[in-house]
Amino acid sequence: MTELSPHSDIAPMNDLLEQFSISLPTGDTRASDARSALDSAKLQIKQRFEAEEPVDGLVRLSALIVDAILSALWHSSAPDLIDVVAYVAVGGYGRGELHPSSDVDILLLVPDALSVESESALSSFVTDLWDLGLEIGHSVRTVEQCAQESASDISVATALMEARLVSGPEALFAAMEAAVAADKIWPSADFFRAKLVEQRARHRRYDDTAYKLEPNVKGSPGGLRDIQMIGWVAKRQFGGRTLDELVQHKFLTPGQLRILLDGQAFLWRVRFALHLLTGRKEDRILFDHQTRLATILGYEDASYTLGVEQMMQRYYRTVMELSRLNEMLLQLFEEVILLNPAAKPETLNARFQVKNGYLQTTNSNVFRDSPSALLELFVLLQAHDLKGVSAYTIGLIKRNLYLIDEEFRQNPRNHRLFLDILRAPEGVTHELRRMNLYGVLGLYIPAFGRIVGRMQYDLFHAYTVDEHTLFVVSNLRRFALTRFDHEFPHCSPLMQSFEKPEIVYLAGLFHDIAKGRGGDHSKLGATDAESFCLEHGLSQYDARIVAWLVRHHLALSMTAQKKDISDPDVINEFAALVGDNTHLDFLYVLTIADVRGTNPELWNSWKATLFRDLYELTSRALRRGLENPIDREQLIAETQASAMKALNVKGVEHKQIDKVWGQITEDYFLRCRAEQIAWHTEVLADSDMRSEHGLVEVRRRPNGDGLEILLYTPRSKRTFAHATGLLDQLGFTIVDARIVPLDNAYSLDSYVVLELDQRIDTDDARIAKIRRSLTKVLTTTDDNAVKVTRAQSRQAKVFRTKPSVVCSQESGGRRTIVELVVGDRPGLLGRVGNLFIEKHIDIDTAKILTVGERAEDVFYVTDEDGQALSNAKSETLRKQLMQTLSASNLEKKQE
Repeated sequence: MTELSPHSDIAPMNDLLEQFSISLPTGDTRASDARSALDSAKLQIKQRFEAEEPVDGLVRLSALIVDAILSALWHSSAPDLIDVVAYVAVGGYGRGELHPSSDVDILLLVPDALSVESESALSSFVTDLWDLGLEIGHSVRTVEQCAQESASDISVATALMEARLVSGPEALFAAMEAAVAADKIWPSADFFRAKLVEQRARHRRYDDTAYKLEPNVKGSPGGLRDIQMIGWVAKRQFGGRTLDELVQHKFLTPGQLRILLDGQAFLWRVRFALHLLTGRKEDRILFDHQTRLATILGYEDASYTLGVEQMMQRYYRTVMELSRLNEMLLQLFEEVILLNPAAKPETLNARFQVKNGYLQTTNSNVFRDSPSALLELFVLLQAHDLKGVSAYTIGLIKRNLYLIDEEFRQNPRNHRLFLDILRAPEGVTHELRRMNLYGVLGLYIPAFGRIVGRMQYDLFHAYTVDEHTLFVVSNLRRFALTRFDHEFPHCSPLMQSFEKPEIVYLAGLFHDIAKGRGGDHSKLGATDAESFCLEHGLSQYDARIVAWLVRHHLALSMTAQKKDISDPDVINEFAALVGDNTHLDFLYVLTIADVRGTNPELWNSWKATLFRDLYELTSRALRRGLENPIDREQLIAETQASAMKALNVKGVEHKQIDKVWGQITEDYFLRCRAEQIAWHTEVLADSDMRSEHGLVEVRRRPNGDGLEILLYTPRSKRTFAHATGLLDQLGFTIVDARIVPLDNAYSLDSYVVLELDQRIDTDDARIAKIRRSLTKVLTTTDDNAVKVTRAQSRQAKVFRTKPSVVCSQESGGRRTIVELVVGDRPGLLGRVGNLFIEKHIDIDTAKILTVGERAEDVFYVTDEDGQALSNAKSETLRKQLMQTLSASNLEKKQE
């Protein structure tokens, strides 16, 4: 039996106490005796957990042991009060459930008045409790105070609903129970409404998703609190004491009860292990603990899936089931407690009707007689403004999921229904999420079923694969709806112009569907997508577009973030891959939706600008025709003309412009936008370009987040190493760096930086500090002037990334491309920059990309003569970088 609020008569559990091989305190018990007994008990419970005893027994045994120890201490501390004051367990302890570091909440229920001596005895007992090492929460109240507090605070009322008398006068306890009963305060309807508001607020604190990669086993949607919510409402409505009684009241089937109990047992085991692992009340499944937690729970690495990923997939699938049951049961309670059971249903068709605003089947055989109704249901939800699906129908869906077999998947009617869901004007994402929650989507698309709950053990992907996929489709839907035009004014017109938006929705559904299978998930997913589209009646052309988008869904973001898109050759190469504007438009909106859906915290205006620049440059190349690529001279001339126009508006004289531009190489005009060139020129025109120390200027990026930093310094200085180190120490991440050697032995360096902590406001004072700090460090003669002491993030410390370095020649052979992958850490760019200086290698452009815990940086470099590195020098550099990065990883491991 699973207790909702057991009382002291939990005799069946006393057998467990008799098996316990410690001497529990009796008689005259001191706090030190109680502490010793408690420590011994905890050790034995830990050993029994490691021996894989059922966790439900250990959770309840822990409560019984605390009962025995605290009762003995209570009797010794206040012998004159044991027949006057009731020692009552409340909250989780009242339910008879304690995890190793759970709070132990007690109520000392007192009569109306106590003597001074009695109050002193109570105070002494409470003091002793704090010496036990337990997380004690205590209150001292009269019956009247209990009623008053409960009436004003739903959380107090909930805790007292679960009260259990451990020791003391039963009549006093009974009076308290009567005072806080539903006929006195919080009647069932009011209680239900309040708890529903409470649950929704709690879910919002976790972004209304159970699928974040560091979930809270207790508070996240589908967690233990959602199970407790069911128990609280059931107890208030029926006075029930066990979840089993919900079967008797026809609120649960025996099978659903088993799912609920199995889910609770799994979450209990996770929470129990977390408490043991951390030695404290830790309910967050943090990256710091996940690998060790998986080992404790018996998960091992497999060919394509880590043990930790297997454990987390089990967790996510469990909470998905529990979320569905929570929704269904609370809806049932709503129908019984708040709605009119005699309301007349409104018939929609032979299979479905609406009652009290909820869609329901007309009879229990609808899905068996017409399996296609399992998809039709979602089409009807899109077409009608309804609250949702009735609880009974949700249960009916679950019991009939077996009907979604291969014959169902090949049925042309079902193909039409599924495409109708994607083509609906409203509710596409909402119903796809509902299909996933009810288990329909993963059965209709079996490959999608394999990614349900699948996590990627890194810091880049903030959600499970299925949740990320649905976020991608949700983002695409926002582009399609005019009420969200203000969010992404470049994407929305494109999305709304598509004659067949379902093409990009399907690409979104399939783009990561092959994750975890081994091999290239883009290629495998493309094959799945094309087959699915052809089966569903899409033309070969449309099916191939979907497959192409899945296969190349990373191409635009990787080109923008890792290649030098100022190079016409890069643009022409990407334009050749895309082929036409139709593919480009589809890929652009899919890329934005994908990157935003991977981790919203990593999306910023810099990426938006970068992707937009690549889109526009590629679109221009396509308009010219692939047979007529843009050349360097034309691009330089156009950029100079635009920059000159901006400078004329600002009143900069031509002789000043000529002074600056006379020192600048042609490559500069390829690699910087006209607006940047105008700013650089304006700054340098008013400066002494022969200054021994150079100059520093900082500005906010126009029309975007972050800052742009201009450094003009003698080329002999360690500008890159010093500047990147200082910016790192100040808490900035560098996303772009361009180093332009000038003809006068100076270098013009341009950086784009963002705040590591997005909550920091980059105000004028902070900009002034950056300017002062950079000026100071760039004027020093000390090569070791910058030390990065900024601490690494808690999450990043968990991961180990094997370093890799690849050197290759840029097309045209003008520069060498150095690509490195390593675990990101403070000071990394400074180390790399110093090595380049020591080896007399000049950085031309740096593309800095942080992917979660990984740094994936690309450097375009030349030798001292401005030429690409020789093969021999490239190999030497690669080996030395590997040594530097491996040493960096070793230091990280030792921290």
